[in-house]
Amino acid sequence: MRIANYLQPECVALRQKADSLEGAVQQLVALLDGTEDLVDTAVFAADVRARLALGGVCVGNGLAIPHAKSTAVKKMQLAALTLDPPLACDTPDGKPLEMLVMIAAPAEANDLHVQVLAELATLFLDTDFCAKLRQSATPEAFCQAVADREAQDDPNAAPTPPTDEPGYRLLAVTACPTGLAHTYLAAQALQQAAQARGIAIKVETNGAAGVDDELTEEEIQSADCIIVAVDRAVSMARFVGKRVVYASAGDAVRDADALLEKAVSGKAPVYRGGHAFRVGSLRELGREFYGHLMNGVSHMLPFVVAGGMLLAVSMLVQHLFGSGDCSVMMTNVGNAALKMMYPVLAAFIAYSIADRPAFMPGLMGGYLAQVGTTTATQLSWISSGFWGAIIAGFAAGLIVRLCNLLNRRLPKELDHVVTGLVVPLFSLLFVGWLMVMVVNPPLGRFNNLLTVKLDSMQGGSRLVLGALLGGMMATDYGGPINKAAYVSGTLALVSSQYDIMAAVMAGGMIPPLGLALGCLLFPKRFTTTERRSVPQTVIMGISFVTEGALPFALRDPLRVGLASILGSALAGFLAILLGCGCPAPHGGLFLLPVMGNPLGFLASLAAGSLLTAALLGILKKDVKV
Repeated sequence: MRIANYLQPECVALRQKADSLEGAVQQLVALLDGTEDLVDTAVFAADVRARLALGGVCVGNGLAIPHAKSTAVKKMQLAALTLDPPLACDTPDGKPLEMLVMIAAPAEANDLHVQVLAELATLFLDTDFCAKLRQSATPEAFCQAVADREAQDDPNAAPTPPTDEPGYRLLAVTACPTGLAHTYLAAQALQQAAQARGIAIKVETNGAAGVDDELTEEEIQSADCIIVAVDRAVSMARFVGKRVVYASAGDAVRDADALLEKAVSGKAPVYRGGHAFRVGSLRELGREFYGHLMNGVSHMLPFVVAGGMLLAVSMLVQHLFGSGDCSVMMTNVGNAALKMMYPVLAAFIAYSIADRPAFMPGLMGGYLAQVGTTTATQLSWISSGFWGAIIAGFAAGLIVRLCNLLNRRLPKELDHVVTGLVVPLFSLLFVGWLMVMVVNPPLGRFNNLLTVKLDSMQGGSRLVLGALLGGMMATDYGGPINKAAYVSGTLALVSSQYDIMAAVMAGGMIPPLGLALGCLLFPKRFTTTERRSVPQTVIMGISFVTEGALPFALRDPLRVGLASILGSALAGFLAILLGCGCPAPHGGLFLLPVMGNPLGFLASLAAGSLLTAALLGILKKDVKV
């Protein structure tokens, strides 16, 4: 992603005057007025003002990044404004405001605006570069300076220096379940480690917005080894016959150099298709299981997020304007999306294991889990839920793979009959029998008992649950424990347990927010690089991206981990205690307008962040210069 691609000279104004932050933002809106990608200036201005009212646009270092997703925007675009004299306003570090960069994002832009926010925050950490931008003579010079800096920072922009193995070429693929932080952190770690070794590498990222820097057939054929650092299924058939190093995205973030060492050793196994080379040990088998599960989760999450957001907006509309056709429509569509989560989860787990033939039995198994079908009367059916869908997905994938293995022993003339009739029929019959006769009856009763127990949880036990889930969100920064807590929150959300989701969200926001606050309160405890990353870390924190804490945790895992877990546990505890409710599974502070007791949620965040920062100040020692 290049910031320069979204910034045009006609949307840059230099050395302007403003008497308030709102006035400066209005000037930015005026710069975009008339561009072909802004269809309604008044609507966009209202959306920007609504986001501005939530706060958090001033990120320090004299910089503010106002932003909004709006139906009035067709394509992502930026506008920039420098101020002379600087504007005194409420900023995290007390410095007056000298430069603003506005992000105008389409309403359907997924998390693209979050990526741009993080990219901008990183780009403007360099105070010398910011000074150079403010001194630009013309808007064209401003845009060119941004483009030049990005070209300088791009590891692929120039040839890497020669190595002991001239011409050695590596490729990599990164992906995580949500397609957000770990995907790009892993790519960055691999690029930096390769640059340090003087090795040319190209990294394909499979993010939430799609595939970036996709590997071509020519590049794959000429490469010596491919590093596949993923936590969900990606296209592997293209790598048949090539040496492949397989790892998780977290492994790449923690120790990219070790993966490069395996890749250049010449001892990486040759990929023969399927996943046979990845199950040589229990650890590899566990990673295989986790990858299939996360493939299902990553496809399920959009249904949960979109459905939850629709229900949240519906509640807000009913609260403001009363019940009507619009709110009823949003409620019905939101509920329908949430009902699709289990069929989609099971279908894509099965698809990850055995490709397209397993999709249908996986989808049907997930549907049977959702409905809770048994041989008893329909009134007694109880959904086997998340666990039932997982069992259905793995069962469908494994039975199809077994059928494919048996099919190899049959004459080739029967292939069409077997693949077109026998495999679909037999796999559906097996999965149907398994769910209706074996899985749904006991798991349905278990889920009903669990729901009743959760509903009856009051006082201390519910507070302990909030603290436990909050602490789990900070345990491994987007890893399996974090995902387990998050899935628990989304399942509670489906059962209208909004306070549980609030505890989970608060717990996930604390690590980056607490670390950023610690950098501000105890600057001598952190490196210069860590202090410079505060704006980016704050943005990731308020956006509910726990992985913003990863760079800090990798440098000092014990102290940062302990402080983050305790701060997150406190935030989860307080979110339950104060009766906060979060009706959507993602969004961070952007969900404040639809939350139950938003002030209590802010208080929970403040308390958790302060505890994390205070513990960091106590546990960490001054960094030696």
